[in-house]
Amino acid sequence: MNSFQFLVALTASFGGLLFGYEVGVMNVVLVMDAFRIFFKFHNWNGDGLDEKGQPTKDKANMMYRDLKEADNKATLEGLITSSFVLGALCGALMATYLGEKYGRQRTIMIGACIFTCGAIIQGISARHWAMIAVGRLITGLSIGCNGVLCPTYISEVAPAKIRGTLSSCYQLMTTFGIIVAAVINSIVWYYTNVKPDGLGQTRNDIWKEVSNFEWRFALLFQVVPGLGLALLMCFLPKSPRWLCSKDRDEEAVEVLAKLNAASTSDELVQSELKAIQEDVAATRAAGSSSFGELFSPVIRRRTFITFLMQLFQQWTGINVIMYYQSQIYGEIGFTKFMSTVVLPIINNFVNFVSTFPVIGSLMMMVFHISTWAFSTQTKNGKTWQYLAVASIFLMVFSFAWTWGPVPWVYQAEVFPLRVRVKGSAVGTVSNFLNNWIIAFVGPALMKAWSTKTFLLFAAACLLAWVYSQFYVIECKGVSIDEMDAKMAGKA
Repeated sequence: MNSFQFLVALTASFGGLLFGYEVGVMNVVLVMDAFRIFFKFHNWNGDGLDEKGQPTKDKANMMYRDLKEADNKATLEGLITSSFVLGALCGALMATYLGEKYGRQRTIMIGACIFTCGAIIQGISARHWAMIAVGRLITGLSIGCNGVLCPTYISEVAPAKIRGTLSSCYQLMTTFGIIVAAVINSIVWYYTNVKPDGLGQTRNDIWKEVSNFEWRFALLFQVVPGLGLALLMCFLPKSPRWLCSKDRDEEAVEVLAKLNAASTSDELVQSELKAIQEDVAATRAAGSSSFGELFSPVIRRRTFITFLMQLFQQWTGINVIMYYQSQIYGEIGFTKFMSTVVLPIINNFVNFVSTFPVIGSLMMMVFHISTWAFSTQTKNGKTWQYLAVASIFLMVFSFAWTWGPVPWVYQAEVFPLRVRVKGSAVGTVSNFLNNWIIAFVGPALMKAWSTKTFLLFAAACLLAWVYSQFYVIECKGVSIDEMDAKMAGKA
């Protein structure tokens, strides 16, 4: 592997950075006082809380605003959070057409521009949940589209022997985006929500806005990585496989030569070109592809594997933790500062670091159960609180190097060229459909069941383990062409 191949894969993985920042920013924004008051999740009459989050009338001890929750808070929170995932679901379906017609590289670039537009709409939102929901839906369109095409693009430019490693860069950049969002916005939260103006002063209008700089800045900052990805993609080559499928073989061989740091007449370049041309020829001989082909006897097994793998990824409960972790830590009994600043940063750092290293499902099940068990004892001392949080960290660690990257790598590798984008779209649709369900019902589940929700996710992890052990086919160390033969033989 040469430096240019790595640069191409890394840049394409920045689509994951956008996804990660969008996930990470909402965890903090949802607990920003100005955001809660602006969208009427809560109201504030001027009362304050002390450092431990207890109501106090002593102005000298007041640290935070004492907000009163509105009856429809869980519903509005679910609508705003899940609208992003609904957009991603639609974006994944759009990716199939756009990726095949305009190419992976150009569509990823357009997707980054769409993401930027959505971020701007979120940041300038009027005082109604619908406008910010539309902005999040638009950013979701981009993330869904790029969630299909970025791993596909990487798999088509990467050498076969390290294709899986490079494809997992998308998940790595997703976790990096989450930690970047956590660090930046936790700092913003600290300087705007700790000892704010007006503590202890009676407010006649309990719904009156406070300064909205904090959440508008947090959401508008998404413009930076959005434009960054769009600009970087301008300098990357088109997929050689896509070029050959459009009869642009001369351009394809030049791209292959550049990727391999060799001349166009080099033996390796010519052999790769020949393999691609043969694949394209076989695809054409079989006729144009359709979604129905994904359920043909030869391909349907990998379609079901991909769909269910992404389904189980979401039902591990990872995104309830990532979207609402600050509120979960508050439920366990930690202070606002610990819940909003310290613990999310530590958790997101664990998530990022652990992305670098079959039993992941069982480990996650155990840590979900221990989180619930320890949370039932938090009234007996801080030790139990820290044990509960440690279990959450360990669950995220278990996820980040198993069920985090593997479904994305798997779906990018198992489908033949003629249905690769469509097959990858099925997996991504499954991911975002279940992500949307989780994001929407998450607040209601936590309100109704509290930490018992972790038992539901533990049961899902057990099912995921059974599924992976007895249904999923291993694809490590084989080329895409060999994968076709292996899957066809076991369909």
